[in-house]
Amino acid sequence: MNKYINLTLENIDDEHICCAIGDKKHQDGVDRKKEWIKEKLKDGHAFRRLDARGKIFIEYEPIETAWAPVSGKNYEYIYCLWVAGSFKGKGIAKELLEYAIDDSKKKSKSGMCTLVAKKKKPFLGEKAFFEHYGFKVVDSIGDYELLALSFDKSDTPRFNDNAKKMEIESKDFTIYYSPECPYVEYEVKELTDYAKEKGMKLNFVKIDSLEKAKNAPCVFNNWANFYKGKFISNTILNANALEKLLK
Repeated sequence: MNKYINLTLENIDDEHICCAIGDKKHQDGVDRKKEWIKEKLKDGHAFRRLDARGKIFIEYEPIETAWAPVSGKNYEYIYCLWVAGSFKGKGIAKELLEYAIDDSKKKSKSGMCTLVAKKKKPFLGEKAFFEHYGFKVVDSIGDYELLALSFDKSDTPRFNDNAKKMEIESKDFTIYYSPECPYVEYEVKELTDYAKEKGMKLNFVKIDSLEKAKNAPCVFNNWANFYKGKFISNTILNANALEKLLK
């Protein structure tokens, strides 16, 4: 039987958080993510992972306090469900999701929701997997969709109106990011250095509050790229990826 660990204030300093595991260059991002989780635990944030050294976890919290531009009442928002490497194909994702569903029902929630894309995109869950468990599309913005699994007849969640803009005033390459992902801190530093070296104008907008997250001008989990005022992707970039993208 698989053993799982739920992060708490009592154990978080001693437990790994799966992402960027064993990669020292991302340690600052890991530390910031842990501090973020500590603050979010009071909101009902849940981070459950397999008791193993790998990227195997689910992370969710009440939609009212979730750092995403979505609105709803009494739903849980799934930030991420990730099972990587040799742990795939062993029913672990099923166990993690079923735990989250049961946990939400015990808390008398009206359902769960998550961000996906019509075609698989990096850093987002697989639509078909969630649909297998009864999740249905309740809102969409271009290629992105909000899936929800309803437990009762309450109104389903929706993207906030501001998220549907998918554009900003600045024409410079602009990146929105948050501490929700431990990879972003290193990449922001790398991209900042790259921009200075190339003499390139690169803007960063840090989403560091619930208000900013709810008012993001696009679909958003932890990273968003804009170019010439238009949203182009949710993919976390490094210097090489940015260079290829601009070419």
